[in-house]
Amino acid sequence: MNTIVYMVRHAESPYIPGEERSRGLSEKGRADAARVTEMLACEPVDAVVSSPYARAIQTVEGVAAAKNLEIEVCEDLRERRFADYDIPDEDFWPSVKKMFADPDFALPGGESNRAARSRAVKALEAFLEAYAGKRFVIGTHGNIMTLMLGHYDDRYGFEFLLQTTKPDIYKLEFDGNRRLVSVERLWRL
Repeated sequence: MNTIVYMVRHAESPYIPGEERSRGLSEKGRADAARVTEMLACEPVDAVVSSPYARAIQTVEGVAAAKNLEIEVCEDLRERRFADYDIPDEDFWPSVKKMFADPDFALPGGESNRAARSRAVKALEAFLEAYAGKRFVIGTHGNIMTLMLGHYDDRYGFEFLLQTTKPDIYKLEFDGNRRLVSVERLWRL
């Protein structure tokens, strides 16, 4: 039996310097999180896991509540650390593009794509084993979601990241050997 993963990129969250872990959703983000709950309410979900960041948890907490499940928080699903300083807006996307072009490139104090992918995929693989043949939701972030998908299919890279939205939902199907066999975007604006 195949395993289904609903990968949910967090909803809109205003950037607040120094509050990467604790910043929550905007008003629009909360409304969109309610839509995420509505969209996944009819799906047979066995577990909900999430990044420890508030915005990821808040995006999937309605799903967990609707299914009477606790959210399993996983540190290794956190967003990648970009740098040990605030990256100026005009440098952010060029820096991310360079990270995708060179998987070992990292800004000072930051995490390379290779390092971020390694830890996130290790976590995903553990959940695929723990919930084999079941369905689970992951509350995640744009970069980490893209890196995890890119591990299984190299079509998921920088250009894919640019076309994702906040929130976004992808339904992934893995076979019994943990090979990705299909990806379907569920989120519709």
